[in-house]
Amino acid sequence: MNTDESLIRSSGTPQGGVISPVLANLFMHYAFDMWMKKNYPNDPWARYADDGIAHCKTLTEAESLLKALKVGLEEIGLELHLDKTRIVYCKDDDRKGKYTNETFDFLGYTFRPRLSKSKYGKFFVNFTPAVSNKASKAMRQTIRSWRLQLKPDKELKDIANMSNPVIRGCINYCGRFYKSALYLVLRYVNAALRNWARRKYKKLSRGKRKAEHWLGKIAKNLPKLFAHWQIGIVPTAE
Repeated sequence: MNTDESLIRSSGTPQGGVISPVLANLFMHYAFDMWMKKNYPNDPWARYADDGIAHCKTLTEAESLLKALKVGLEEIGLELHLDKTRIVYCKDDDRKGKYTNETFDFLGYTFRPRLSKSKYGKFFVNFTPAVSNKASKAMRQTIRSWRLQLKPDKELKDIANMSNPVIRGCINYCGRFYKSALYLVLRYVNAALRNWARRKYKKLSRGKRKAEHWLGKIAKNLPKLFAHWQIGIVPTAE
């Protein structure tokens, strides 16, 4: 790999447009997938609906691909989304150059240089994904939509049964890479549970710390009750 390795990000139909994801996927199979296989068979790429990336070895190759893709899409009546389409430099310990763009979002992840730790305990810079700010915000909005503080009639087990599929899905998808970036969202679940406990039990209503301590003791006794408790994101019992 050369040190100016780059990525091109492209987008076709706007989100929320009249073309359904199924039709968009079918159309882009020919407009992008087959085009890439024919014209750039040695460049790795990935696409979901009208959102895609292509990996190039050099800046020159990335600029050539971007120009050719723009022409190819215009021939079939499409155009690149100017706000989303850019060349990104995948900076890490082996690629130490400088470029205007060194980060991009794709499918709920933000890819950028991050400090990582090897299996030998050595720290190094790695170009790696982690849950994006946009995805984190959407997850927090989902948690707020549960309105747990307005459900004092529910038991903790009921809330676990309701929320665990969502929490587990977030962990399984957004926690696949750089899981620690997801911990702030998972702690937000604990905060929502704490607010629920303060509404349900009069003895816990006067202080956040008391409710947090109560939840922490339950987490010690029932560590598998919530999906995020199972990976160690538990309320403090001290």
